[in-house]
Amino acid sequence: MSLDVAATKPHDQLAQALASEMAAVNVMIRERMSSEHAPRIPEVTAHLIEAGGKRLRPMLTLAAAKMCGYDGPYHIHLATTVEFIHTATLLHDDVVDESEQRRGRPTANLLWDNQSSVLVGDYLFSRSFQVMVETGSLRVLEILANASATIAEGEVLQLTAARDLTTTEDTYLKVIRGKTAALFSAATEVGGVIAAAPEDQIRALFAYGDALGIAFQMVDDLLDYGGTAAIGKNIGDDFRERKLSLPLIKALAVADADERAFWDRTIAKGKQQDGDLEHALEIMRRCGALDAVRDEAMHWAETAKAHLQVLPDHPIRTMLSDLADYVVARIS
Repeated sequence: MSLDVAATKPHDQLAQALASEMAAVNVMIRERMSSEHAPRIPEVTAHLIEAGGKRLRPMLTLAAAKMCGYDGPYHIHLATTVEFIHTATLLHDDVVDESEQRRGRPTANLLWDNQSSVLVGDYLFSRSFQVMVETGSLRVLEILANASATIAEGEVLQLTAARDLTTTEDTYLKVIRGKTAALFSAATEVGGVIAAAPEDQIRALFAYGDALGIAFQMVDDLLDYGGTAAIGKNIGDDFRERKLSLPLIKALAVADADERAFWDRTIAKGKQQDGDLEHALEIMRRCGALDAVRDEAMHWAETAKAHLQVLPDHPIRTMLSDLADYVVARIS
């Protein structure tokens, strides 16, 4: 497999290795997001899908299928399905979070309205099921239907856990396994299923996607307390939205009376003032919360890599291993 040496980032290498398949996915996305009667649907969908995202989740499906030797047409359908599910969740998330920016651009709910975002998200969910049914695989349908339900469950759990200072790390893990890792693991698992891979390989693909998704979300939560606006979000968004992400949960676990009073005022009661974010960052650094989250994310990345050992010796397997390293390299 000849790869351009300029494609040094693992997701760029994957994109190049899967270029023809991704081109077919992009064609199918454009075809299936159209609507004869409601032109707002492709307008809203195109705004988000064409905003420069890395298409990581559909690439995972294509990579898993190719690595397992699949030579049929239906991995294109499954990758399209995965991207539609992901886009639908982003449209709904931005409404729930009242977000104004996504991938460095105004959100759909800001440009249009909440109603359009919710309804177009519903349309994409429905479209995803229409596309996945075309594979004729009940097992694939079961995996992706379960993932869709798990994603919604994770979002609702996050909603109920938000601003609750008693939220535990176990609850946090359930939230991110639902809202993020479920689609990663489904994306890799269905690639193995459609390729009729051996069961141990399908299980390994699921476990890789699960661990990669967990690492990915932990890194995202950590970057919120140390990233830049260049990644499409501003430092402190989670703090301002009073989300109980892992850095805050770890800081709360070792908080003294003064720190707990600070968290109670800013997170539980939402009474934030100038300088609070800087003080929150100081507390997290001082108590080692940020370093602890970094270590945990790196552990999950190593776990993801370990599961790849069961899979066929293939150039894509190396790229998937490098991808796990790259996910956490953003915080090292």
